Amino acid sequence: MSDNDSLHRFVIENTRVRGEMVHLNTSWQTVLERYDYPENVKNILGEAFAACALLSATIKYDGSLILQIRGDGPLHLLVVQATSDGTLRGLARWKDDVPAEGLNEIFGNGQMVMTIESPKREPYQGIIGLQGDHIKDAIENYFTQSEQLNTRLWLATNDKTCTGFLLQELPDTSEKTSDLYENTNNWQHSVHLASTLSKDELLSLSTREILHRLFHENDIRLFDPTPLSFKCGCSTERINKVIVSLGIDEARSIISEQGNIQVDCEFCNAQYIYSLTDIEQLFAETTQSTTTHH
Repeated sequence: MSDNDSLHRFVIENTRVRGEMVHLNTSWQTVLERYDYPENVKNILGEAFAACALLSATIKYDGSLILQIRGDGPLHLLVVQATSDGTLRGLARWKDDVPAEGLNEIFGNGQMVMTIESPKREPYQGIIGLQGDHIKDAIENYFTQSEQLNTRLWLATNDKTCTGFLLQELPDTSEKTSDLYENTNNWQHSVHLASTLSKDELLSLSTREILHRLFHENDIRLFDPTPLSFKCGCSTERINKVIVSLGIDEARSIISEQGNIQVDCEFCNAQYIYSLTDIEQLFAETTQSTTTHH
């Protein structure tokens, strides 16, 4: 039985190999309820969803990690966001038929951008070239080339769940040739074992079952799981701020032309509709609040 919406971290004792496994069930189905994605788009978005959850756990940060691909191909926008609070959201935009694989065929001329946003520091962006057939290929290349960290991902998705398994080799601090040789062997052996995982096993087996199946000859330190869930960042308060930023004259003008102001959230399909009465009340409350504070 799979772990429901959680991420497990583990280390293989006496090696420099660490790993993670994520299962997303309820949160993934919540994403699929928002839009009727074609099969290939659904699979690519599911892989990105699981990959973003895994990546967010490899980084110490307070804020959000955003994985985004924009291109001029059939699948022209893919965005997944994971927060340090354990929440996820994501969406895809497409036109025409989307191929099952080949990143350049799927996204056309584009690039993957990984952004870390934190209230305590300047945003960080990593640019990832679209090399390979699948999203995991581009991410593995990024870690190897930009971070000098050997990293391998295995991703799988269906209508009920999306899962991901990650192995990463920690930096080598040893100066002994024998230790270097042993560390390299440990990494290669771990990757070889993990490469025997089938997609069905990834989707159906729990983290403990997979770790036992792969590494029963090793001592594994498995940490407590981190719960994950779908949550959109939109709210009435945030939309109110957007409306107020327009100014009351512009807001009245839009309502005069369209009858109301409607704001749709792309991530969760929520609709925020403002009538003229709503607008007048919102600006009156804003003015009153500003006056009170001064």
